[in-house]
Amino acid sequence: MVDVQGAVADGFEPVREAFVRNFDERGEVGAAVAVYRDGRKVVDLWAGAADADADADADREGSGALWARDTAQVVRSATKGVAAACLLLLHQRGQLDLDAPVGTYWPEFKTAGKERVTVRDALAHRAGVPALDIPLTPAQATDGVSGPRAIAAQAPFWTPGDDHGYHAMTYSWLIGELVLRASGGRSIGRYVAEEIARPLGLDLWVGLPAGQEARVGRIAAIQAPEAPPAAGLRARPKRNVTEAYDDPASLTRRAFGTIDPLPDENDPGYRAAELAASAGIATARSLARFYAALVGGLEDGGPRLFAPATLTSARTAESEGPDRVLVVNTRFGLGYMLHGPSSPFLSPASFGHPGRGGSLGFADPDAGIGFGYVTNGMQKNVTADPRAQALVRAVRECLR
Repeated sequence: MVDVQGAVADGFEPVREAFVRNFDERGEVGAAVAVYRDGRKVVDLWAGAADADADADADREGSGALWARDTAQVVRSATKGVAAACLLLLHQRGQLDLDAPVGTYWPEFKTAGKERVTVRDALAHRAGVPALDIPLTPAQATDGVSGPRAIAAQAPFWTPGDDHGYHAMTYSWLIGELVLRASGGRSIGRYVAEEIARPLGLDLWVGLPAGQEARVGRIAAIQAPEAPPAAGLRARPKRNVTEAYDDPASLTRRAFGTIDPLPDENDPGYRAAELAASAGIATARSLARFYAALVGGLEDGGPRLFAPATLTSARTAESEGPDRVLVVNTRFGLGYMLHGPSSPFLSPASFGHPGRGGSLGFADPDAGIGFGYVTNGMQKNVTADPRAQALVRAVRECLR
């Protein structure tokens, strides 16, 4: 049995039990989960190996190390929720108009039919540029210049504002460049550090600083145990994001293939890049604390980030229905996925963001919950990882 470290408050024992079962039944290698309720930390657990590929890399220095209290992890698209908070804070402080055209702040963007794309469209995945005609190399994607330049020149794949589709990778340059322009020249990594991580005391970065690399575990793709078929049900063919991704001509494949070849997420250069869509690094504790601070003050005096009006904007549906990229129905507020069949959170009040393959962060203002889960074992899913969902169900059970 896995040796689970950390603690849970009275009444939250089911979360620990679900966490253990993830290792026993769902293929977990190394992970951590944390929960805040009404500003107080009630779950803080970690276990397993810090490196998902420890067995394969047994000769590599440091491989086989156990997940420690301060082990951080690449959280992939869970980064998007942190990035969205930057633009919403700029709006809250009067430095950004959500309904202004993106070109107001970024004049080079006003080309090829994108003149009317608003900041709101960009946050709600309605900008129409989820892919690029010419993919970027990993070096171009991380140089801070080529990505914004390519997005500015790209013609939209649909009339902006008329439809929505998940901007899986291009979100990095859309949101990052808007933060840079509206904040007076601060990169998104610097903005996160100065306005979010430092005030809240978070181990959370968009662009890993030098000297922190040893704290970050290695991620790897792992095979999830096969679930038994439900009794009495016959499987019916259905187009989903995995099938769409397998089609080289699909917008899904093009959106997720905006960087080609896919970068090595264990590479120090990638981790140091300020990619707002995918390269954030955090501990589960910090991801949960971040979301707790969006919806309320923290027991230890940490500040509340969102004013009530900003919180309402973040979790009000802007995009609903068939997603041009994920090919299922999705719901988005301003930068955040909302509770629904494709992104099940705690309740209809919840908002947050998963990371492809596992990680999840969200807040539920009605329940006063901030939740964070990070893992190094990337399973084949996009929005509803079974390990994360088992933990969410356990939290729901604790609140009854």
